[in-house]
Amino acid sequence: MTTTNEIADELATAHGLTKVQGKAVVEAMIAAITEAAIAGNETSLPGFGKFKVKDTPEREARNPATGATIKVAAARKLAFTPAKALKDALNK
Repeated sequence: MTTTNEIADELATAHGLTKVQGKAVVEAMIAAITEAAIAGNETSLPGFGKFKVKDTPEREARNPATGATIKVAAARKLAFTPAKALKDALNK
């Protein structure tokens, strides 16, 4: 697993930044993607993929333990679609 700290360290090393500056860059990028998602906008990172918000309608589901029918509230979720370049890199 890779953490934000590990990504920040890699970024800092590759670009001659301090670890604090690298962490600030990573956190700013995450904050920008989060703000775009909250606003309902799509974020596209060429060569990596797209983050987009999808609305799921209210639906009925069944509790597998009791068999009771319950309502699942409508929600918004963030979906990620990888770019072709990323898919190709994964399948080499």
